[in-house]
Amino acid sequence: MTTRVLVVAHNHPDFHPGGTEILAHDLFREYRSRPDVEALFLAATNNLHRGQRPGTSFQSPGGAPDEVVMWCGHFDQFNLSQIDAYGVVPHLVSLLEDFRPDIVHIHHVLLMGVEFIALVRRILPNARIVMTLHDYFPICAHDGLMMRTSGKERCDRATPHRCNGCFPNIPADRFLLRETYIRTHLDQVHRFVAPSRFLKERFVSWGLPSGSIEIVPNGRPAVVPSAHRSAPSGRRSVFGYFGNLNPWKGVPVLLKAAQRLIADGVDDFELRLHGGAPFQAKEFVEKIDTLLNETEPQVVRLGPYGREDVPGLMAAVDWVVVPSVWWENAPLVIQEAFAHRRPVIASGIGGMAEAVRDGIDGLHVRPDDPSLLARTMRQAIETPDLWDTLAGGITPPDDMTTVAERHLTLYRGLLKGADIIELKANAA
Repeated sequence: MTTRVLVVAHNHPDFHPGGTEILAHDLFREYRSRPDVEALFLAATNNLHRGQRPGTSFQSPGGAPDEVVMWCGHFDQFNLSQIDAYGVVPHLVSLLEDFRPDIVHIHHVLLMGVEFIALVRRILPNARIVMTLHDYFPICAHDGLMMRTSGKERCDRATPHRCNGCFPNIPADRFLLRETYIRTHLDQVHRFVAPSRFLKERFVSWGLPSGSIEIVPNGRPAVVPSAHRSAPSGRRSVFGYFGNLNPWKGVPVLLKAAQRLIADGVDDFELRLHGGAPFQAKEFVEKIDTLLNETEPQVVRLGPYGREDVPGLMAAVDWVVVPSVWWENAPLVIQEAFAHRRPVIASGIGGMAEAVRDGIDGLHVRPDDPSLLARTMRQAIETPDLWDTLAGGITPPDDMTTVAERHLTLYRGLLKGADIIELKANAA
């Protein structure tokens, strides 16, 4: 029997290659390869990534018949609400009625709107809705970061008064209404997926039932690991940063650590920065440029990269550094590093502390501490046996075939439960 799966993301990786979009699309591609699964990929987008094309409800990226993009530019990010009911809802209804999925797997409600959950329940009452919690957008109105808007304080909970402290112009009662509105829609999801235990605990603390959230770690498509760089001197001194350059990813911390290494006379290292700085404030970009100028030639900025470039870029580094200052959930860059057998130096918080085992396959550092990061990087350079130990302790991430099978097992369980409920109802 064929299972129909609608995979929903808040963008398409061709337009915005973020971790959520990439994972959602990888799962879709794996489903599409199964003879007993019929899959459709639905991505929302807006003018930041693709302009509106009047007269067409859905667009096909690259001509793929089972991938559609919908323009959803009228979006209220505070309430995670799609406010263009007349322009969006009728087309979504048509898509749901035409495809009639058994499973709707939502990877984000950004742009699409949290109301999409209720729409699925209304149009397809027998379908089962799965939602992966990739970040903290439902909890936190500060772009889902759970970081205070002043200073660099990480936030461990959301309450109306704490949120009003971050946004003094928004009354506390509006944050209460926001939470009630979002939670009311999330209550209609049949099962949540969390890629890390840390993320699950955050949402349970926020109020979602623990039993409704299943932990399924992310995976990566199988790759041939890049060969390790030749190091005749035994010094493993090339570090790599992979990902967008933004304040929350800790790039300034990493560059300041490089400054300290140079000031301490450690100049036989190289830090390779891979990634662009899209949509960043002018002040941040200027700050990065200044730090880069002060750390040349040890720091090399290599710019944006494509997924197909990763093996070659990994081949040139010994270590991957993930210096994020926010509660990262499950950064795909850690899995990419482990897939290519590169130890990771990561901030010891959030899902990063869960993914990287300190002293086994990587090293933990205190976030937002350039001095400690510099000392850890120096230790990594000057202790050759350490790199050997950590590289030998790496367990490659699950491939996408394994991760997709775990999701399909979850789907089958939900559908079987629905069948049992229907049988009981008919018997009554």
